[in-house]
Amino acid sequence: MKTIAVLLSGCGVFDGTEVHEAVLTLLALSRAGVKYQCFAPDIDQMHVVNHLTGEVTVAETRNVLVESARITRGEVLNTTTLNIDLFDGLIVPGGFGAAKNLSNLATNGSDCTISPIVETFLREFALANKPVGYMCIAPMMLPAIYANAKGTIGRDSETAHAFNEMGGEHHVANVEDIVVDEANKIVTTPAYMLATNIAQANIGIEKLVNKVLEMVG
Repeated sequence: MKTIAVLLSGCGVFDGTEVHEAVLTLLALSRAGVKYQCFAPDIDQMHVVNHLTGEVTVAETRNVLVESARITRGEVLNTTTLNIDLFDGLIVPGGFGAAKNLSNLATNGSDCTISPIVETFLREFALANKPVGYMCIAPMMLPAIYANAKGTIGRDSETAHAFNEMGGEHHVANVEDIVVDEANKIVTTPAYMLATNIAQANIGIEKLVNKVLEMVG
């Protein structure tokens, strides 16, 4: 049976994983009869956002691994425990956690770097030439991992320009579209970079999951 790793970045769109994207990913994998294992880095979040008000809670700190466990009912492993031989591919949902916790894209733009332990985790899949799927803002990490990475974050020109500046090749896409980089075995979709509701986001996410599984073979 195929087994897919899913990398999370906390819990909550504004400071962690976009929860809908994560749940839709896990649902699509489960429906396809595929095993999955969620991972997250054991690091502090950049900050904590009150999702009711949208304001940063200055005095509060949270841990990315602990927060990711909220989505997975506790079933999440530290990224440092990865045994790449046990996995056929990887999917990375979006949310601002990808730009704040997994990387510093939110503060550094095209000069961003990926958290070292996250970069090590992501590179394992690249070095093993295993299919990966990145959605929403998460594809912004791809140029740091793959040479000449092709991908999409949707239609935002400023973010697309940053993707190209970082060495990637951005392709404009609609919410229901996927962009496939056959050479690097990468699949990307805009998800909530463009989606206005959960059903709309699900269209591209299902396509992404199915394409990654098809590339596994």
